[in-house]
Amino acid sequence: MRSLYRTLGWVMVVVLVLAASAAAKPGFGTISGVVLDPSGTPQMGASVWLISEDTGGRTIAQILSNQHGAFFTDHLKPGEYAVRVSVAGFLPAMERHVAVMSNLTTLLRVQVETVFSSLDTLRRKSDAPAEQDDWKWVLRSSAATRTILQWDDTGNEIASNTLGADLPNAQRPRALVQVTNGALRPGSASNFPNTPSTAVSYDQQLGDLGHMLVAGQMGYDRGATGSIASVWLPSGTAENGPETVFVLRQTKFGAEGMEFRGMRIDHTEQFALGDRFLLRAGAEYLRAGIISSVSSLRPHAVLNVKIAANLTASLILAANPPSEQWGRTGALESAIDELDSLPPVLFRNGSPVLEGGWHQELSVRRKVGSQSTFEIAAFHDSSRDQAIFGTGAAASPEFVQDAFSPAFLYDGGNSSSWGTRAAYRQKLSNDLEVAAIYAWAGALTPGSALNAESSDLRDSFTTSNHHSVAGRISGKIPQSGTQFSASYKWISGTALSRMDQFGEAAYEMDPNLHVSIRQPLPGLNGHWEALADFSNLLAQGYVSLNGQDSRMMLVPVLRSFRGGVSFQF
Repeated sequence: MRSLYRTLGWVMVVVLVLAASAAAKPGFGTISGVVLDPSGTPQMGASVWLISEDTGGRTIAQILSNQHGAFFTDHLKPGEYAVRVSVAGFLPAMERHVAVMSNLTTLLRVQVETVFSSLDTLRRKSDAPAEQDDWKWVLRSSAATRTILQWDDTGNEIASNTLGADLPNAQRPRALVQVTNGALRPGSASNFPNTPSTAVSYDQQLGDLGHMLVAGQMGYDRGATGSIASVWLPSGTAENGPETVFVLRQTKFGAEGMEFRGMRIDHTEQFALGDRFLLRAGAEYLRAGIISSVSSLRPHAVLNVKIAANLTASLILAANPPSEQWGRTGALESAIDELDSLPPVLFRNGSPVLEGGWHQELSVRRKVGSQSTFEIAAFHDSSRDQAIFGTGAAASPEFVQDAFSPAFLYDGGNSSSWGTRAAYRQKLSNDLEVAAIYAWAGALTPGSALNAESSDLRDSFTTSNHHSVAGRISGKIPQSGTQFSASYKWISGTALSRMDQFGEAAYEMDPNLHVSIRQPLPGLNGHWEALADFSNLLAQGYVSLNGQDSRMMLVPVLRSFRGGVSFQF
């Protein structure tokens, strides 16, 4: 009997040892998840691909979700996996770095979205308070980039802003519709037409692929005008990572059926060089023309150096003039501004040319206190074909007549000058900001009487430096919500072209008097605004140009107006 007990005891010991050994041996893991739409409804029939990240992206399994939107797969080796989900009618979703551990189940909740699925979410009110982003101090870079550094109201220097990252998801606008008439810069087929038109932009999040901003515009008067633009932001922001811009524009005008076509492709990368250096560099490819086309490849680079806590230096090399969208930070508005980012097309000796040159700048910006900044800069501007705007009946084929207004463009020729700038900006309150700029820079100036019948009008132009003083006030009226901006720039002497265009773009100042108004209107489930922009409101700076049959005028900025309504949702 004792031998029987002894035998049973040894058997139990062997069984316990084998069980312990089996428990110590690594086993397999399991992934279990559910696929939902933005409203929380389970999605049946979703295709789920399981991809092993440890084996170079090899697909391990492909399964379908059941009637409850659930999916399940087991017998997985421990490691990291990527789960890709695809449902008809929805955008693909990807979950990366999903950890699978031995003898454990990893739970996933995958949400798929459509292009318009966020609209229902935006209508719901959030209990989270929205922070104001209107008064952040911004250090901008170049024509091809936007915000680089900014200071918030607490006085801390922070990284550049994201696309509404400081707003709750339910309060972040995703779409903008503008119905307008007129143009701020008539005279060029590259710009918005001086006609009634509708522009739409949309901000779509692509999960791990970042953000995609898409914009389009259509005009309705005396010809077909259409533009599309897309901005891909893999990092989700316009400043903290790469940015790719594509713009395509086509305009038909005139009784002869003439057609303007333009295309712009721009790619910018960002590199952090330690804690103090930030480099943004890239290039843009341009191709545009009316009768025949001309192309150009233009690199650009901006190096920002943080010298001290309140002191930042910037070195800029970019194409001149800056794109019109430079200096603006609203994601939806900037997508529409990209439609207006093609340079003017001029004619010289019967062939089309693109306005262009180079801008080199070294600037130092210091934060003074918690509410103001001061900047000094030295720069050099050179232009191969300087655009000069005018109004009247064109007397020569080299005066490119606007198809929708009496404005025209003329190639003023080469220009090169050095300049300097001192600028100050201060936030007086939560609803009021002021800025002032002094600049000494070059511009084309009439050297003698201007006559359109001369063999070469460009011989009458010289490059001369001028003094300029500009001021700007902008803010919001709390009771009515009216947003306003008014600026005035005085220039000594007579100038036919713009001077210090990068300073004007950074501080949103045009020559002479410029007024902008945004008035909120009552609307349903969205944000309605009436908008009005006036450029050179007092019609200053016009220079007479004597012609054979008419009297024409040259001016750096034409008197113009653009107004309408906009709707964000």
